[in-house]
Amino acid sequence: MSGTPVPAAHETVAVGTANSDAADDPEIWADPRDPNRAVIFGTDKKAGLYAYGLDGQVRAFLPEGPLNNVDLRDSFMVGGKAQVLIAASHRSRGGALLFLMDPDTLDVRTWGLVPVPVSEPYGLCMARRGDDVIVIVVGKDGDVRQVRVRDEDGEPVGVEEQSFAVGSQSEGCVVDDETGALYVGEEMKGVWRYSLDPAAGGARSLLEAAPGPRLTPDVEGLTLLRDSGQAFLIASSQGDNAFAVWRVAGEAADYQGRFSVAAAGDVDAVSGTDGVAALGGPVGPYAEGLIVVQDDADTEGASSEVRRERQNFKLVDWRAVKSALEINLTAP
Repeated sequence: MSGTPVPAAHETVAVGTANSDAADDPEIWADPRDPNRAVIFGTDKKAGLYAYGLDGQVRAFLPEGPLNNVDLRDSFMVGGKAQVLIAASHRSRGGALLFLMDPDTLDVRTWGLVPVPVSEPYGLCMARRGDDVIVIVVGKDGDVRQVRVRDEDGEPVGVEEQSFAVGSQSEGCVVDDETGALYVGEEMKGVWRYSLDPAAGGARSLLEAAPGPRLTPDVEGLTLLRDSGQAFLIASSQGDNAFAVWRVAGEAADYQGRFSVAAAGDVDAVSGTDGVAALGGPVGPYAEGLIVVQDDADTEGASSEVRRERQNFKLVDWRAVKSALEINLTAP
């Protein structure tokens, strides 16, 4: 393994599409009232959106076609009720397909499409800015559009705020809601930092170049985790089956190390990683945070070389990552 080994804690049931690169991007929600009530969302980019429990079993499947990346924000008001708003890039319908989850019942339903004119909806991330909820869609060619979403008489409406070009094929993105920093992964070039503020006019700085000692193309999923008031950016380094971690604050990015997800028990190791999601704080049995990653070569077990036909998602305890990389939360 190229990164420091960290054991897999659990895994999900595989997506339904066989013999094809299908599982792609996950996202995590935990009920702030009771973090044992948590849902993992995962896209099957040939078929639709899965909702999994922390036990890895399928809670729901919405067969909405080729969805690539997924993100969410809670406390989104629709018809006077707070909902969890889930967005996924729809590769054939040309925009962000929105879903709503009732936080009381955990029922998920399709809400509607917000058209976003990019080359091909590929990457997607969300942000909260005050009362506004933002959806950012990254086109496959690196064209990016930022849209503010609202409820209008029970229907989703999107208002474009800014657009810019990354330069070449891009996918992963994530927003730090507290600072307004927007991170975008250009697959063959590295990780860029932009601003959620349209007044910035697409200005950017390079956080980490690829290829390099920390990122081996393709640069794929990006996610952000908060722990004890500090933010950690995690990027998938697909070319060498690893994840790079930085502590980020404003323009500063303090590199923490790289990890790879190792086999443990009946769960196999992660390879060819694509999407990654993280959530800090208690998430069921994961007392300080949970990381979920895509695995493109699921096998029958930790020691088996027999590949299953389908891909799935692996769960990793954030405490194990902190221990392996010796991350010190008291460090400046």
